[in-house]
Amino acid sequence: MSVPQTVNLPEKFGLFTDQWSPKVVGELNGQQVKIARIAGEFEWHAHEQEDELFMVIRGVLRLKFRDGEAIVNEGEFIIVPRSVEHLPVAETDETWIMMFEPASTLNTGNAVSARTVRELEKI
Repeated sequence: MSVPQTVNLPEKFGLFTDQWSPKVVGELNGQQVKIARIAGEFEWHAHEQEDELFMVIRGVLRLKFRDGEAIVNEGEFIIVPRSVEHLPVAETDETWIMMFEPASTLNTGNAVSARTVRELEKI
């Protein structure tokens, strides 16, 4: 067995500049650890079968829900339960997020659009 390697998140974020295009930085138990740079507003969507964890690495994330909203600051995370419609919004010029979700999860959930990323890059 090889020795597991640490993952340096600032280094990984330095490998790309595109926004709203998640990259896979790890996998465990059928889940993927994804990172993304985001700016502005995404789109309303839900994940019918999957819970989704968002952790803010840099900046501030506002998650809008149909009946309210939550602010997620650096070093904080939030879990969006399956089937809950949400709209991610970067509250700073650029926010860095990390997500934990099943490998089958589409970034746009049930709202397939031009922003849907079907094949994620592993970095």
